[in-house]
Amino acid sequence: MTPEKLLEILHLAERLKDVPRHCVTSGGRRESVAEHSWRITLMAYLVSDEFPEADIAKVMKMCLIHDLGEAFTGDIPTFLKTAADEAREEELLFSWTASLPAPFAGEMTELYREMAERKTLEARIYKAMDSLEAVIQHNESDISTWEPHEYDLNRTYAWDKCEFSEFLTELRRAVLAETEAKIAEAEL
Repeated sequence: MTPEKLLEILHLAERLKDVPRHCVTSGGRRESVAEHSWRITLMAYLVSDEFPEADIAKVMKMCLIHDLGEAFTGDIPTFLKTAADEAREEELLFSWTASLPAPFAGEMTELYREMAERKTLEARIYKAMDSLEAVIQHNESDISTWEPHEYDLNRTYAWDKCEFSEFLTELRRAVLAETEAKIAEAEL
């Protein structure tokens, strides 16, 4: 890879620092896509001992690149994202990955395919981290930033992504306990 190509890729990735997500941080500002990607990567590292049979380096790569398409489209919350939005993001993303030098063009394309199919242990771990982090971030934000439908969403979201793992199901229960405590506190 030439230094110029590396800089081009880094400049694109830098956009994610300025792409806001729907979630608000505990400090009261909108979270960026880059911050979300960083934390799910940290989560994958921190649960690596629970999955000794998994290629955690691959999971961490998935976590790092999973939202690069949002550098082109911005972040659309899961409860608003349509099939057309997903198709547009995928088209722009795969057009971009095709422009990357070897071996990254092929590796990233393969990682995105694997993530979409969610058949491998690594892809399932990545998707659980992605989904859980959103719920955890909501729990960390001030409840006044929650939309009415998010009370239910925080209680129900990500269970299906965790069910393959006893550990992740237990983690999801712990996250739910935080959700319920936050809601109960707000009702006082």
